[in-house]
Amino acid sequence: MQTLFNYIQAGGNTMYILLAFNIIGLTTIIYKLIQVHYFKYKQENAVKEIIDNIDKSLSLSMQKSLIEDGIIIKVSSLDYGLNTIKTIASIAPLLGLLGTVLGVLFSFESISKNGLGDPSVFASGISLALITTIGGLVVAIPHYIAYNHLASTLDKIEVELKKNINNILFKEK
Repeated sequence: MQTLFNYIQAGGNTMYILLAFNIIGLTTIIYKLIQVHYFKYKQENAVKEIIDNIDKSLSLSMQKSLIEDGIIIKVSSLDYGLNTIKTIASIAPLLGLLGTVLGVLFSFESISKNGLGDPSVFASGISLALITTIGGLVVAIPHYIAYNHLASTLDKIEVELKKNINNILFKEK
């Protein structure tokens, strides 16, 4: 039974790149989950801050514009880092495919040099192809899930901010 490290070694440079992307991506995911959870916990402070920055002497349309700008600033500060997760989710399967193509290429090179008499001649290339394909998918799938979860959570936060600010402003009038 091979260990994970053995599989990474057997997958070659492509697997080391995937491993690095996975570490960067998972670190970013954990940070973003903590940041978004903390923001949801302290969302009332953000609502107060946005409302406090509104000059009540301005026209209603200007006030609405300032509210929209405040919400965009708050949500975009949470959005930072999501592109990293999305990029890793998009690139990981392509890197797995690159490893697949390289493994098949190595297999054909082995066959052309040694012939088809011994299957073990091209088995290492096929192994490389399969390992990198699996590696690319193993990295990509959780990143896709995390990106979609975080993006939908930020959309919900934006809607909640608008709703809470409107509830407060309309209660005052």
